[in-house]
Amino acid sequence: MAPAKVSGFYKHGNDWFFNAGLPSDLTIIVDGVNFHLHKFPLMSKCGKIASIFEELKSTHDKTFTTKLEEFPVGPDAFLFAAKFCYGIRVEFTARNIIMVYCAADFLKMTDEYGEDNLLLKSENFLHKNVLRNWKDCILALQSCESCMPRAEKLHILKKCLNAVSMMVCTDPSLFGWPMMMYGSLQSPGGSILWNGINTGARIRSAESDWWFEDISYFSVGLFERLIKTMEERGIRCELLAGAIMYYARKYLPGLGRWQSTQGGKARTVASFSLTPATVDQKVLLESIETLLPKKKGKSFCRFLLGLLRVASILGVNQTCQDSLERRIGMQLELASLDGLLIPSYSDSDALYNTDCVERIVRHFVSLESGLTLFSPPSLDLESSPSSEPLRKVARLMDSYLAEVASDVNLKPGRLRTLAEVLPESSRPLHDGLYRALDIYFKAHPWLSDGEKEELCNIIDYQKLSVDACAHASQNERLPLRVILQVLFFEQMHLRMALAGCLNVLEAESAPTGQGERAGNATAGQIVQRDGWVTVVRENRVLKVDMEKMRSRVGELEEEFSKIKQEMKRVTKSHSSLSSPRVVARKFRCKLLAKSSDAQTDVAGSTGPTPRPSVEQACSSRNSRHRKSFSLF
Repeated sequence: MAPAKVSGFYKHGNDWFFNAGLPSDLTIIVDGVNFHLHKFPLMSKCGKIASIFEELKSTHDKTFTTKLEEFPVGPDAFLFAAKFCYGIRVEFTARNIIMVYCAADFLKMTDEYGEDNLLLKSENFLHKNVLRNWKDCILALQSCESCMPRAEKLHILKKCLNAVSMMVCTDPSLFGWPMMMYGSLQSPGGSILWNGINTGARIRSAESDWWFEDISYFSVGLFERLIKTMEERGIRCELLAGAIMYYARKYLPGLGRWQSTQGGKARTVASFSLTPATVDQKVLLESIETLLPKKKGKSFCRFLLGLLRVASILGVNQTCQDSLERRIGMQLELASLDGLLIPSYSDSDALYNTDCVERIVRHFVSLESGLTLFSPPSLDLESSPSSEPLRKVARLMDSYLAEVASDVNLKPGRLRTLAEVLPESSRPLHDGLYRALDIYFKAHPWLSDGEKEELCNIIDYQKLSVDACAHASQNERLPLRVILQVLFFEQMHLRMALAGCLNVLEAESAPTGQGERAGNATAGQIVQRDGWVTVVRENRVLKVDMEKMRSRVGELEEEFSKIKQEMKRVTKSHSSLSSPRVVARKFRCKLLAKSSDAQTDVAGSTGPTPRPSVEQACSSRNSRHRKSFSLF
């Protein structure tokens, strides 16, 4: 195999040689690679090599071999330094600058051993080129993984991290960001000067998450250092949380469905030629948990629940899992049902990890939140804190109980413990508990009446709505004793409601001041029960109809009294002019017995008859007249 020559250097197998026509008198071994070099070029530039030669020259007259045990970077960086010592032109790039800087510092290539030496050149290139350019700074940081301890000791790492943190808070167009990385460039912003030419393009500087993708190529340790540096510089916590969530979603695929979608199109970093870092998912999750800010929000709570689910799969340490559960518990009112449905990955036969949910709820009950919301609208957050977090959690737990109740392996004791973990004051209605028990009894038909009655003791029947009572009274899955209790409380509710309705009616008929106060107090008690608002309204309409009927009956009674008085006057006068037909016409009433009047007229038109018969006919007419009006 022919040796490959590169700028005077060529490699043969595992050895590097310099093509100078002179035999090598110095051999340096770096990570198993042999460099056959010459003393004078290296000793004139490298203080480290000069000191080593001074120690060994007594035992080695012409040639000597040394091994650099603690060289901080690999053979490529030493080859770069050797080329510089031989006067060969070298090129500084963002990818090799930190390695070259560390190599020059280790070899003591300072101005003491030559003017404008490698260490000074490296430092100038770092400050003038790398730290002022976003792309170069990112490339330099990613390439320093192999020499991070030395870079940290020389404060190079801190300088790069500070530069990145500063540029995150700055308009990207000010530090030489390529325009092509921003797609269509149609968002508001200033025109960009590219090589001194006004292109007229406008950068999308309004997007605050433009840097998430670039830093996601860092290793876990470097990413952790960067986030801590940004936090020290005062970057908003919602941006830090967004970057952490983006990084976690990239390397923990199970978080994809728990992460809110990022606004806008994802930028590509193809021009970087970066490759994703090799990440230990367990170490990543444990590190991310320590970086998360102590804030709360809907999307953030959803992310924490997804992180807890992945933590259960990866088997992280107990400290990390406890911390995640505590974080979720302090903002449980923002959680969703699907987030709490964490599968059980242990040896348990249960479908869901109810123990984990119980611990989260206990954290919510025992700990005062003390967390503040993120600044909207960064993470799809609630606009204002909830005024009733306890009732929100109660409704969430009722839905959770109804969901897990269909698990045939769920024990009655576990269901009861989950139902009783919240205080009694958290549930104004127990319809949710009743629904969960009904689903549980349907999925567990083998339960005895005693076990069912014990579970039903968690329900306060006075807090069941009318619809729930009606359903429970006809539910064949409930024990007979429970049904009787439901019926008893249902009747009591009806009595209270009816009594309240009567009080409302009486209060409305009372004087204005007292009636309004009494009516409002009683109506307020009734309206608290579901379904009784309609009853109150219907009773008010019925009261109006009754008042109308009462006034009509009074008018009829008064008219009937007048008719009776007139009839008495007719009976005493025996006047033919005061016949019943005339009286009826006077009072605008219709007689019912018209046929009797006709017969009387016929009898009166026949020949002379005795007077008693006439009086008898008159009396009979009067009696029939009174009978007809008595129908009123």
